[in-house]
Amino acid sequence: MTASDVRPPPIRRFAGGRGNEARPGGGSTALRREVPGVDHCLQEAMAIPGAVGASIVDYTTGFPVATTGAAPNNDHEAAAAGTADVVQAATTRSLYVSALPHDLLEDLIITTAGGYHLLRPVQTDFDSRLVLYLWLDRVQGNLAVARRRMQTLADELVAT
Repeated sequence: MTASDVRPPPIRRFAGGRGNEARPGGGSTALRREVPGVDHCLQEAMAIPGAVGASIVDYTTGFPVATTGAAPNNDHEAAAAGTADVVQAATTRSLYVSALPHDLLEDLIITTAGGYHLLRPVQTDFDSRLVLYLWLDRVQGNLAVARRRMQTLADELVAT
């Protein structure tokens, strides 16, 4: 089998409406319908050595914009909701919020015995409500490389 024989996992885009009532704040269906560069971003995320799954999440609602690859417990929607909860906790709880002006959250890393979960907020000039999520195999992946690549992907997603 050559590298050209390997097909990337399909990217699943989520339509708005389903379950929007379950979380405070509802959801933006327009946001989930068309975010430029989503497919390319997730394809590139899955090209990171050791990548198991990736998604882009609207962390204000907890809904996935798009996903690819595997998700913990095979549930992308639950993983998106959990991602949103973690990011919201890190950005709103006084224990984690920096006292320095303009000191924004750069990324979050959750480690498990078998992997890393990287969460990278996408900083935009408007509402900054997206976060990139990458599930990385601990043996096959390199955390430093994955962090740098996620930073580049977040920047490219905003530039698109």
